[in-house]
Amino acid sequence: MAPNIKEAKKKLDQIGYLNIKVDPEIDLVAEINKLKKEKNAVILAHYYQEPVIQDISDYLGDSLALAKKAAQTDAETIVFAGVHFMAETAKIINPEKKVLLPDLKAGCSLADSCPPTEFKKFIDQHPGHIVITYINCSAEIKTMSDITCTSSNAVQIIESIPKDQPIIFAPDKNLGKYLIKKTGRDMLLWEGSCIVHEAFSIDRLLELHQNHAKAKIIAHPESEEPLLKTAQFIGSTAQLLKYVKEDSAEEFIVATEAGILHQMMKEVPNKTLIPAPSNEDNTCACSECAFMKQNTLEKLYLCMKYDAPEITLSEEVIIKGRRPIERMLEIS
Repeated sequence: MAPNIKEAKKKLDQIGYLNIKVDPEIDLVAEINKLKKEKNAVILAHYYQEPVIQDISDYLGDSLALAKKAAQTDAETIVFAGVHFMAETAKIINPEKKVLLPDLKAGCSLADSCPPTEFKKFIDQHPGHIVITYINCSAEIKTMSDITCTSSNAVQIIESIPKDQPIIFAPDKNLGKYLIKKTGRDMLLWEGSCIVHEAFSIDRLLELHQNHAKAKIIAHPESEEPLLKTAQFIGSTAQLLKYVKEDSAEEFIVATEAGILHQMMKEVPNKTLIPAPSNEDNTCACSECAFMKQNTLEKLYLCMKYDAPEITLSEEVIIKGRRPIERMLEIS
């Protein structure tokens, strides 16, 4: 367990956080809006959060947009309705601000697939490589990186590196393979992946497409190669949203975390949006991130009321982790 998580859990134990009962009669939305004003707080929410959290947020976006908002905000407290690495990124960019995460269990399978000790060995085994890491990684991994990227700006970041410079790309192997094809760069890949984007069933997708022949398949580049080969458009979460707004098609099969459908439906209410089917036997037959869904409106209220769980990082991690993020923001 990372030291900052231990510290946050200790504070939760001290205030008896897990035993706090919220009055079911409380208007949580009204109370959260009240707390925002009282504490000069801003809520940043990812598109994969549950709809009610998306709707109450001050800024809604993908990893790149939220990183930029975190860098620009003048709020004293940042409440990050997302997952752990996103809140860590906000803290690295804003070390003087209080950064809260509604639930410490909101982790990330992709970040977990790249343990810092093993990644350090991997880097040492391949000297002379510049290290580009997808922002979906822990703060500790960022300290070992030369530059970070998101799925929105990864091509731009890679193309900014001299062609004769060897590159290590981590942690997502699927995104890495896609970027190799897109940029023509022969990068050395770490073998990590996102369980959400690997859960799509290509057989069920093709069967679904037969029943919706006019639908365009759009996909996130963290998905596996067979699925990406079927897609008419591949892009980041924000790019997928932009595509359904601007493309003339009336029907889309969307291969990314199902949370994005809420905002898509608000933006294009007259179009048909179908979640790509997963291999999982769940209620919606779509692919959902259990980590993202750890955050609830009640937990958002409690974290703002009690200023916990708070994300804390050592000064060394903040200093080393900030450099690759700042390089990314300068380029993109």
